Amino acid sequence: MRSDFTKGISHGIPIALGYLSVSFGFGIAAVRSGISPLAASVISLTNLTSAGQAAGIDIIAACGTLLEMILVQLTINIRYSLMALSLSQNLSPKFTTGHRLLASYGITDEIFAVCSAQKEPLTPLYMYGMIFIAALGWVTGTALGAKMGQILPQNISDAMGIVLYGMFIAIIIPPSRKEKSVLCVVAAAAAMSVVFKYLLTQVSGGFAIIICAIAAAALGAVFFPVKEDEAE
Repeated sequence: MRSDFTKGISHGIPIALGYLSVSFGFGIAAVRSGISPLAASVISLTNLTSAGQAAGIDIIAACGTLLEMILVQLTINIRYSLMALSLSQNLSPKFTTGHRLLASYGITDEIFAVCSAQKEPLTPLYMYGMIFIAALGWVTGTALGAKMGQILPQNISDAMGIVLYGMFIAIIIPPSRKEKSVLCVVAAAAAMSVVFKYLLTQVSGGFAIIICAIAAAALGAVFFPVKEDEAE
């Protein structure tokens, strides 16, 4: 049983190292938005979602409403529910309802990818090991970034603050180069975001994110529907 936990940790170390560098940028961005290092670390510990946290601190900085925060997080993070449903097809019988609820906390894009690649059924201890080390890297990076954001000169702090957004760009570029549909959806979302930023300024940032995400996804579904044979 202990070997499953250590195996999960070993498989999660690369994820933790990646999270360490990316969350460093989130920590800096959080401090720049007026959030304390402790609050930024707690946000990372309780959320474990890069895009959701980045959008969340923007809403906090803009004094957005609770409704905006709820809708933004639902729109951005709904994919984790789909990932959980997919992983449920390869769970060990040891996964009771309690274990499923606990493990759902740590289902991120990277953890999902590693777990999906496993040929053997996933055990609770395996996932706990991976989630533990990944969350440790994410929270540690946030805490370090938040503290350094208070010490570093403004120009260096500004430069480091784009690390998180650089990760988002790195995520969308490869599939955009391979799939015309992905490129069109990304371009549509970016174009709508620019319109809200410079023209429809009366719309708050939170609702702008929601509208851009849903509208771009809807356009993709209409113009680039997934064929039945591809879905299978």
